[in-house]
Amino acid sequence: MTELKLYCTIATQSVVEILMPRFEAEHGTKIAVVWGTAPQLVKRLQHDESGDVLLLNRAGIDAMMGVHRLAPESVTPIASSATAVAVRQGAAPPDISSEAALKRSLQAARAISYSHPDNGGASGIYFAKLLDRWGLREAIDAKTTFPPPAGLCAQYLPTGEVEFAIQQGPELLQVPGVEIVGPLPGDLNFVTHFVAGIETQSRQAALAKAFIELLVSPEAKALFRDKGLDPA
Repeated sequence: MTELKLYCTIATQSVVEILMPRFEAEHGTKIAVVWGTAPQLVKRLQHDESGDVLLLNRAGIDAMMGVHRLAPESVTPIASSATAVAVRQGAAPPDISSEAALKRSLQAARAISYSHPDNGGASGIYFAKLLDRWGLREAIDAKTTFPPPAGLCAQYLPTGEVEFAIQQGPELLQVPGVEIVGPLPGDLNFVTHFVAGIETQSRQAALAKAFIELLVSPEAKALFRDKGLDPA
C-alpha cells in the first residue's frame, strides 16, 4: 500500500479528518499526518523532515517556496478563517462590538484563554501584539490559561475555567459545547489564509495532486463552511 505524507495545520484538521478515509479508500493509500501549527510544522520541515503535501498558512507556504521546497504549479489556496471569540454554549457573550468594548470585556473577565505566542499559532501571536499595543499584556496574561502547543483554547470553556477564548474560528469549534460570539471587531479582524502545495521531492506527486483536488472539491468546500472556514 502506498503512503501519502501530509503536514497539516490544526486549523483545517476538522475537515481533513473527515476527508481522509474516503481518499484512502478510493486510492488504496494510507495518509500519514503530522498535525501542528504552521510555524511548528515549518520548523520541523526545516530540520530534515519532508512530506508529500503541505497544508499550511500562507506565510508557511511562502517560507517553503523561498527555499524551493514546493512545486510552484501545485500551490493552491484552500480556505481562510478569522480569529474569533467563543464562550460556553448558553453563556452570556462578552461585548466585542468595538475595540473599546473588547478591551473592557478583557479587563472585566475573570479568566480567558488564547494561544501563547511562543507556541507559534497565528492567532496567539496576533492577539499578544494587540495586548502589547494596548498596554494590557501583563494584566491579561496573569488571568490567562494557555493551552499546550497546538492545543485548543476552547477546551477550558465547558468546565468554566475561563469565560471566553480567542483563537481561529475552526479551532474553537472543534470543542463541543461552545459557541462563537464573533470575529474581532472592525479593523482588528484578522484572517489567516491556508494554502496547500506538493513538495518537489515527493515520489507521490500524482496522489498528492489528487488529494489537493479533493480539498477544493464542492464536498470539501461545504465541509469547510460547516467547520467555520471560508473556502477559497
